[in-house]
Amino acid sequence: MKGLKKRRRVQLILFAFVLLAASTALIGFAMRDGINFFRSPSQVLTDPPRAGEVFRIGGLVEKGTLVRGQGETISFSVTDTNKTIPVKFTGVLPDLFAEGAGMVGTGEMEGDTFVASEILAKHDENYMPKEVVDALKAQGVYVAPQK
Repeated sequence: MKGLKKRRRVQLILFAFVLLAASTALIGFAMRDGINFFRSPSQVLTDPPRAGEVFRIGGLVEKGTLVRGQGETISFSVTDTNKTIPVKFTGVLPDLFAEGAGMVGTGEMEGDTFVASEILAKHDENYMPKEVVDALKAQGVYVAPQK
């Protein structure tokens, strides 16, 4: 009788382990498209993303590059003050989007141009996305806002 109880207990533990492994694999599989890694323009140029990879790019909107095209198409360049990437976006920009301001865009590279599906901008005069601040600090060009 004791051998049967022990065998059932081992079977239950193995079944729970298999169920846990399967659920972890399913969660990871479901999330693979939802994870977008952040890159600065310098990182994009030194380590190009693979074709079709969706990622986030951030930096400052380069002054003098904002061009409004036909309809809702907008093009501009994003820079980390070291390298610059041209960006194309079709849609409505956030109200606080401006040249010289911090931004983060989600999208993919098409040739040498980043085609954004979403653009996020600063929400007040002192805010800059954390990833952009970290990238600018790594470049040694970050200047903290005056309070």
